[in-house]
This record gives sequence, structure tokens and C-alpha cells, in this order.
Amino acid sequence: MKYHSYSIENEHCKGKQRSFITYNSKKLVIIGMIGISLLVGWRYWSNHHNDVMIVASAVWEHVNSVLTDDADQQQLDLAQHFSDSNDNNYGVLASLGLTHNYINKGDFATAEKQLQKTLNKTHEKNLQTLINLRLAQLQLQQKNVDGALKTLNVIKQKKWMALVESIRGDAQVFKDDHQAARAAYEKALKANPPQALQELVHIKLNNLSS
Repeated sequence: MKYHSYSIENEHCKGKQRSFITYNSKKLVIIGMIGISLLVGWRYWSNHHNDVMIVASAVWEHVNSVLTDDADQQQLDLAQHFSDSNDNNYGVLASLGLTHNYINKGDFATAEKQLQKTLNKTHEKNLQTLINLRLAQLQLQQKNVDGALKTLNVIKQKKWMALVESIRGDAQVFKDDHQAARAAYEKALKANPPQALQELVHIKLNNLSS
């Protein structure tokens, strides 16, 4: 009877942890996409001023205006064409806008494909890292745990390790490896993350079954 009670409690803890990650992952992805968009825009205005980019800027403003949550297929096709035709930061912005749109609609598979295409449009290491972090979260959203871990392994910059290990811990939870999850979360805390991320990681640790 004691073993049976422990099993029920253990399964309840696992379910609670999975539910927490699943419930919050979409919010984290959306917040991350907004941050990526701001970063790309800032980087663009700092580094590019030629006439071609000015034209692309004008077109992108129109494309961005139609990329609302209720955008129809014709508007999405317009944004996709613009993104595919511009291997520059405005193409990245359009692609990220499409990704955000697909996430809001719950179409995570299409959002993942869009992020994969976005990676090929930039050589900026920090931006590639941010995109890979969101890509890993999307893969977890679809329960592609091995894919998410593979994506995280691509990231080597130390300043991003807190986020990397936090998501890695989430992936280990999906694999029911709570020991590995705990180790990853503890690494995330040792990487001196911002206060908000510290609090989130502590919540994840507290939700792990002992």
C-alpha cells in the first residue's frame, strides 16, 4: 500500500510539472519573439542605411501592418513572399512576425519551420542564439524532446547558459529524468540569471518530485 501511494503521488508530481511547463511555454515563446523583434530592429538601424534597405523598410512597414492575429491567408502569403525575397534583417522581422502569428494560432509545426528558415537569414551570433532558444521551446511544445536537446547543444555562448539550462531541464522533465532536470536547473541558477528567470527556475525546482 505504501508503494502504491508513493506511485500515485509521484505521477501526480510529474503531471503537475509537465502541466506547468506546457502552460507557460507558449507565453515564454511569445515574449521571446517580441524581444527578438526589438533586437533585430535595433541592430538594423545601427548598421544599415543604404537605399535598398530603405525600400525594404517601407515595404516591411506595410507587411507588418497586416500581420495581425486575424490576418487572412492572402496577407500571410504576402508576408511570406516578402520574407523569402529579402535575405536581410527586414526579411528576418517578417519571418518572426509570421512565427508569432502561427504561435498565437497554435500552429507550432509551421512556426518551427518558419524559425528554421529565419536562422538562414542572419549571421549575428546573439540573434541566432535567441532564435535557437525559441526553436527549442517550440520543439518541446510539440514533445520533440530529442530535437530540443539537439538545438540547445548548438548554443555555446556562456552568457546564454542560464536560459539554455532552464530549457534543458524542461526537456529532461518530459523524459521523466528528474535527476537530470534538477542538475540542469541548478546549473541555470549557478549561471547568475536575471531575477525573473531565477524565480522561474526555483518554481520549476520546487515542482520536481523529491
